[in-house]
Amino acid sequence: MVHDWLVPPGYSHDRVAIAVLIEAAYPDGQLDMVYAHPYLVRVDGVAIRNLSQQTIDGKTWQRWSRHRTSANPWRPGIDDLAAHLFLVDDWFAREFVRKAA
Repeated sequence: MVHDWLVPPGYSHDRVAIAVLIEAAYPDGQLDMVYAHPYLVRVDGVAIRNLSQQTIDGKTWQRWSRHRTSANPWRPGIDDLAAHLFLVDDWFAREFVRKAA
């Protein structure tokens, strides 16, 4: 968990706690998704897609279902938690590139 993670303007909170599940296969196995607490909501009212709930340490967290693609695969021995956190920043920022459906 990382507390006081700064999120871009346009969300209901400017800072949240984030969590990343580190599986036993790490660092060869990739890190995936991110969890936010408290929940993030876009202040413009546009719904954020691919969210669900996850209980972590007795609290309900918002799971962002975001994944690497074949264009950006996990590279064992190169990628690590820091690389994944760069993706988290990108996911939060890219949410505002998408328009309402």
